[in-house]
Amino acid sequence: MSVPSKITLPTRRLDPAQVELLRSLKPGQRIRIVQTVRVGARKWEVPTGGVFREINYLATGVTTERIPEDDVVIPMVHFVKDNGELSSIAIDENTCVQVG
Repeated sequence: MSVPSKITLPTRRLDPAQVELLRSLKPGQRIRIVQTVRVGARKWEVPTGGVFREINYLATGVTTERIPEDDVVIPMVHFVKDNGELSSIAIDENTCVQVG
């Protein structure tokens, strides 16, 4: 399990401090994740957390076979919740990961 050397979003920029924190995570560390969700004009924060497992990328694409440049590649944080559930969260500019 390794952390990618570069952590980027397909269309937005991540806060450099958040990128450094993500790159510094080690398996077994406790993390807390807060995502800001927006639907229409309504926004709210959704917290979760657990024990960090790894970061990797999820490659998504359109529903037809096209060129690789059409794929959207999203960084994913994988962790284990306190109840033992394996979970993953896609990182975006509205995601805040904290150690502890």
